[in-house]
Amino acid sequence: MSNVMTYNGYTARIEYDDEDGILFGQIAGIRDGVSFHADSVDELRGAFREAVDDYIATCAEVGKDPQKPYSGKVMFRVDPEVHRKAAIAAEVSGKSLNQWAEEVLSQAVA
Repeated sequence: MSNVMTYNGYTARIEYDDEDGILFGQIAGIRDGVSFHADSVDELRGAFREAVDDYIATCAEVGKDPQKPYSGKVMFRVDPEVHRKAAIAAEVSGKSLNQWAEEVLSQAVA
């Protein structure tokens, strides 16, 4: 079971609220918080598409880019042993750690 929906280049994380008995989602990778909900998967899919279309239209009306800008710089901490193994894997493949990590991350999100 997937907890993600995609539409028109946008992705949303989907969750279930047992207390209210509804499915709900939030669009990822945008500047604003846009959420939607429904009682069934089919209704949720429609609500997601409507939320994306409305968000794009609203951004166009106010002259705002709907996509969140990213710098390309990723800073995160890992266990020192993971760092060591990654550095060795990069060196063995003839790449810098940044090049190697970019390839690994690209494969993971494909």
